[in-house]
Amino acid sequence: MQKTYNQKIVEDVVRLRRRIENSKLPQKISDYNLLIGTWNIRNFGNVFSEWKENTGTPKRNLRALVYISEIIRRFDILAVQEVKGDTRGIRMLLDRFLGSNWGMIISDVSTGSQGNTERLAFIYDKRRVQPSGLAGEIVLSPTSAGNPQDQFARTPYIVGFKTEKEKFALLTAHIKYGDKPGERLPELMALSNFIAHEIKDRAKGEAEEVNLIVLGDFNIDQRGENPLFQAFISTGLVVPEQLLNQKTTYNTTAKYYDQIAWFLGNMYLNFNNNAGVIDFVNAVFKEYPPLDMSHRMSDHFPLWVEFITDHSSEQMARVLGVDPGNPDPFSGIPD
Repeated sequence: MQKTYNQKIVEDVVRLRRRIENSKLPQKISDYNLLIGTWNIRNFGNVFSEWKENTGTPKRNLRALVYISEIIRRFDILAVQEVKGDTRGIRMLLDRFLGSNWGMIISDVSTGSQGNTERLAFIYDKRRVQPSGLAGEIVLSPTSAGNPQDQFARTPYIVGFKTEKEKFALLTAHIKYGDKPGERLPELMALSNFIAHEIKDRAKGEAEEVNLIVLGDFNIDQRGENPLFQAFISTGLVVPEQLLNQKTTYNTTAKYYDQIAWFLGNMYLNFNNNAGVIDFVNAVFKEYPPLDMSHRMSDHFPLWVEFITDHSSEQMARVLGVDPGNPDPFSGIPD
């Protein structure tokens, strides 16, 4: 904690850390777990590079970067949506608040009237993970008749990562919002079909796309039987049960815009049945109503999932001929 932090900032950090703990997000443990998250950080462009409030724009200042970094440093990798073409803010976040142990991979700017000059980014803890070398934007192939397809307003981005024990790929997207929910459906269906038919089959074994995780802001209002959610999962993507009823924005009416999902049977990472959402409303910038807070922090909450990278218990269970999936597979071993 920097000496320049005043009492107000310190009190906010205390409250924010309580919210992080309340979300059940575990600590990072070497050679044991992997913490992956996604967060739409609202309109993340340039930042007012002072501690005081800006009477103009942008409203996000150094104080806001303290809170954003407090959340990010709890992850191994965080997919970030709504990064703007102007990257001064996110680079300041890394250089001044996260430090040299953190890296970033960032996409090109989405052009066109619906692209909103946005980028997609991954921020990662270099002490825990490294890029595998895979990086690419998702471009739809021509139809069978040779006709070009409409491309995504904001091109989805896939990047590979590795630890000493695991290899995996993260595909992040920010589906266009549109004037009506139905306008999101074509992009959701196109992305789900592309992932299932172009990536899923090769996301096995030693392929670059092994252990594919899809995460980001898909602008899905509701889950369950909602047509948008059904389009998202129509090709086999599964959202962890722990996230199904967690709202992902500060709105009074629950919204479920953000998702983390993968294909069962193609995921060899060991999911710990541990996932959640960090709700920071009224923890930071308490002097402002939620809407004003959202321009400083975000209108979306971070989502997280935990994977276990320590496979020693599974290996011991196999040697003993017991089921490693049992709650206590070693109960038959006498003291």
